[in-house]
Amino acid sequence: MNDVTPWRRLDPRMLIVGPLTNLGQLVPVVVLVLITGRSGNLNQVWYALGGAGFVVLAGVVRWRTTRYRITAERVELHTGLLRRQRRSVPRDRIRTVDLTASPVHRVFGLSVVRVGSATGAGAVGDRSARLDLDAVSAAEAERLRRELLDRAPVAPTVAPPATELAHLRWSWLRFAPLTFSSLAGVGAVAGAVFNLLSELGVDPRDIGVVDETGRRLTTAPLWVGIGVAGATLLAVAVVGAVAIFVERWYAYRLTREPDGSLRVSHGLLTRRSLSVSAERLRGAEVVEPLLLRAGRGAKVRALSTGLREGSGGALGPPAPRAEAHRLAAVALHSVPSEATRADLRRHPQAVLRRRLTRAVLPAAALVVAAWTVDPRAGLVALALLPAAVLLAVDRYRGLGHTLTGRHLVTRTAGLRRRTVALQRDGVIGWTFRQTMFQRRAGLVTAEAVTAAGRGGYPVLDAAASDAVALADGTTPGLLEPFRTCPDRTDTVMTVQKARK
Repeated sequence: MNDVTPWRRLDPRMLIVGPLTNLGQLVPVVVLVLITGRSGNLNQVWYALGGAGFVVLAGVVRWRTTRYRITAERVELHTGLLRRQRRSVPRDRIRTVDLTASPVHRVFGLSVVRVGSATGAGAVGDRSARLDLDAVSAAEAERLRRELLDRAPVAPTVAPPATELAHLRWSWLRFAPLTFSSLAGVGAVAGAVFNLLSELGVDPRDIGVVDETGRRLTTAPLWVGIGVAGATLLAVAVVGAVAIFVERWYAYRLTREPDGSLRVSHGLLTRRSLSVSAERLRGAEVVEPLLLRAGRGAKVRALSTGLREGSGGALGPPAPRAEAHRLAAVALHSVPSEATRADLRRHPQAVLRRRLTRAVLPAAALVVAAWTVDPRAGLVALALLPAAVLLAVDRYRGLGHTLTGRHLVTRTAGLRRRTVALQRDGVIGWTFRQTMFQRRAGLVTAEAVTAAGRGGYPVLDAAASDAVALADGTTPGLLEPFRTCPDRTDTVMTVQKARK
């Protein structure tokens, strides 16, 4: 019975960790004020300290009013004093358990437990689909992880060892500058530092070395200044990207736990651990952004119910392409040739003509517009035409699909190439789309619908007969009542399995 299950509190050490975390955010402000000697800004420090005192008091109240319990059927969390919240998630809808420990949490042996469930569970929508326990002891966090994923109470005994599937190799550092997320992270940090200096009234040009370098560059030829600025930005971006890579992926390990779940652990300062239930795993995806692909690298992520696009699921850092395909295969208990490295069926030549038309015509229009404004600009813009042709050919050659023993494999190409291996029993329906131009070319876009990842993975511009055969092979018998489509120039048909 739920009413006999005792309620638990968060670890009392949070009464120390919370204030330390809040005060730590003030350290950069205090240090910069002391260095610059701008006494007028000391008021900002006093205001911040007063705010921190209020936050500390709020943290004490939050600890006193937060309770949680785990019953045989549900995970319940009660929080709040003036505004009380009651959250409850069925245990059979739990998809992931994420453990995170910041440096302060690690010093005190604590961890934050984030329980993710299928979206839409509960009365309040997506917010009820996640429970955060900030924070419990590291031992309790590990016990909760095992219990919630295994759906059975875990005795306080030594757990059997996990099977290591992958670990960090420092040669993968070469891929750090080739990922947009790392470069964006460097830009975000630089922007935050610049804004902080601006708030404190500090002008970087007042620093002697910066001022002297700036004066020398102003007297040098233009190309020298541009070259120095470009080299400096490139060096900062590379060093920053490597630093972010090391902080995020230090001590990376991918393991298969005794309960069958996949566990990804990594982090230098902040330790992170994501566990994905084996029962909810629906596939794997190998992603090759343009820069990473040029360096023969790739990223791999798990496709699991409860893990939507952009909400995590990375199984490893940017790595060599072959390693990414291997990780995708071992996550699915398969081999690369039966998963994301399977031989794919080429799409018809009509698709190449469509890609050339859609790439070359806009490029040609830009060339004509540039030529109208200035013939010299038109000559420069002519370089767009061969680039458009190469992009169109690459997008065509990247397309493909096939069925293996257990997986539907599809690939789309462009600036970001994606190869997806979906478990065939994880496909719950199909959406067929056919525009007027596709209809004339005998093509159709078939999208496999699943409850994981992006929710649907398209097979772009496949021959109509191939698309139907692919759907029939993946979900036998599903299309029988829908063999004919309305005679329209723009057709959309969606077929899904009956929900149990």
